[in-house]
Amino acid sequence: MNSVRFAGHGKIEIVEVPRPVPGQGEVLVKTVVSAICGSELPCYRNDGMAGNGGHEAAGIITELGNGVAGLSIGDRVGVSAISGCGHCEYCEKLQYTWCKNRAFHGNMHAEYFLAAANGCHILPPDINWNTGVLISGDGMGVPYHTSTKIIASDVQIVAIFGAGPIGLGNIMLESRLGRKTIAVDISPARLKFAEQFGAVLTLNPTQCDAIAEIKKYTSGNGADIGIEAAGIKSTALNCFDAVKTGGQVIFNGEQGEVPLSISDCFIRRDITATGSWFYHFGEYDRMLEMCRNGFQAQELISAEFPFEKAAEAYALFASGKSAKVVLKYA
Repeated sequence: MNSVRFAGHGKIEIVEVPRPVPGQGEVLVKTVVSAICGSELPCYRNDGMAGNGGHEAAGIITELGNGVAGLSIGDRVGVSAISGCGHCEYCEKLQYTWCKNRAFHGNMHAEYFLAAANGCHILPPDINWNTGVLISGDGMGVPYHTSTKIIASDVQIVAIFGAGPIGLGNIMLESRLGRKTIAVDISPARLKFAEQFGAVLTLNPTQCDAIAEIKKYTSGNGADIGIEAAGIKSTALNCFDAVKTGGQVIFNGEQGEVPLSISDCFIRRDITATGSWFYHFGEYDRMLEMCRNGFQAQELISAEFPFEKAAEAYALFASGKSAKVVLKYA
């Protein structure tokens, strides 16, 4: 079968590799669509890797491993890359990301990929592939899970720092929930997507003082919520500056150490900071219901490429001029 390989330094190759064989509790999926995630860009831009970083995909089950129950060959599935052990207290609640023995399945930018059977969501016939890959993976899963982390019930204004796919997904979802969203990003193209998805204010910090503009828009108070979706130290710090006293900062973007003042960022302003990683497997049904009630999740996808043109897809995505980009398989 053919698979994407990150050759390093911005180079993508399509290579022939053995078709994987499902093991205990696994299924083999024939890929219909896979989505590119910003977390793949470090390997893409730098030294590459043996395979690829694909971890958002949907397709059709073609083989069942031993011990698989509740799934059949021919099922349409969207796949969570994170699966749980199936036996602990968190797995009983379908909270796989909290399972101490969770597993990760990747290499999904390929004609076939392995998935944990308990990480598969059946896609109903009325759910198209693009919607399916977003609500079963972190494309829309992260924004949805983030929305469940909001503490206050009266939130009106949400400032999102970083308008990549995760940031844009947050804008789409929070706007649908009736909140005013503010987008902060250095990409003019992505700020245009933010407007399209419902942002009431878009700010380019290379052209203005974004914090001052947020304070001006909120009559000097600051936003109720700040969402960090860029994974950059400066935006993490900006989130604290942008929220009101008693507000909340939610982190989506992966990053290392950030120098924070406990007194200034937390204690003296009663700020709450919250982490939000991936999504709980049990949240899929609520995302599915939301889409059936009119939420157009697939609009987050701004470009589709045939699998064979993966190099072009990554070049566009890495340029910062797209929203979500997907690969389609024949």
